[in-house]
Amino acid sequence: MPASPKAALLGEGAPKIAIAVDLYDWHARDLTAAFARAGALATPIRLAQCGFDTQRKHGLVIHGFGSDLPDAVFVRAIGSGSFESVTLRLSVLHALRDLGVPVANPARAVEICVDKAATSFALAHAKIPTPPTWAAQSTDAARKILRREISRGPLVLKPLFGAQGFGLRLIQSEDDLPPIEAVEYVYYLQRFIGPRKDVYSDMRFFVSDGKVIGAMIRRAANWITNIKLGARPEWLEPDDALTALALRASSAVGAQFAGVDIILDADGAPQVLEVNSMPGWRGLQKVAPFCVADRLVRDFLKHAGRAPVEEAPTSSVERVA
Repeated sequence: MPASPKAALLGEGAPKIAIAVDLYDWHARDLTAAFARAGALATPIRLAQCGFDTQRKHGLVIHGFGSDLPDAVFVRAIGSGSFESVTLRLSVLHALRDLGVPVANPARAVEICVDKAATSFALAHAKIPTPPTWAAQSTDAARKILRREISRGPLVLKPLFGAQGFGLRLIQSEDDLPPIEAVEYVYYLQRFIGPRKDVYSDMRFFVSDGKVIGAMIRRAANWITNIKLGARPEWLEPDDALTALALRASSAVGAQFAGVDIILDADGAPQVLEVNSMPGWRGLQKVAPFCVADRLVRDFLKHAGRAPVEEAPTSSVERVA
């Protein structure tokens, strides 16, 4: 995964940034180019190739940096793997931060957000409106929840570790509950928020360093409103109340940047569905009047104490609570 050719011309004084990725995909290329425009040398790395070596000066192996450490780490993805391998990757992120390397998002925020139950707990604990949610580790416990709750409306079954709308199921009776091995032995259930006026939509807010830098409405032909699965993005200029809610949700999980999903219930009241600590922005970029990656990079470098060479243009949606 080579660095951008532009970044290679920046010289020794340029900040050396590691971008943790899974694949060198559109997002990785977009970020690498944005860092180069900001005067930083970005090197995509895979956390799967990193590890510990207590014989080294810093005790870490960061692929692509030799015996050195990066000046900062932007976490775009940690990659799939066994429980042990993912734990090790998160431990590397924890260690980097312990060594004084700015990491965004920090490992703790990633841990909370990749675990939907932990996200729901963090939101509820912060008194942020979010649909009622349950997590159970046995079929009997899940069936008891359904017997108690299904009369009030359907529930959504989601993979505890999942993204991009894959694996979601609408549960309207006990018969809809799959075998526990099909859900990796955890049932994560959330109250279904149905469409208003038969229109399936929700909102994605993109938070960066304490600001909402962009937002969109996602409209779909069915109740799964993910862009990857065919939803249509529309630019949104949010009001102050929704902006403040998105910022509170991001803060509740400790994220420096985040994708916050909000839906309006039958009464028009907003409910925070999820917070994503490694959000994609390809859908938002289709409707945004500015370069999302430039904004992310600018905020990231400022937060890391590495101010960018040039200021990227601000967006009309940028708001601070």
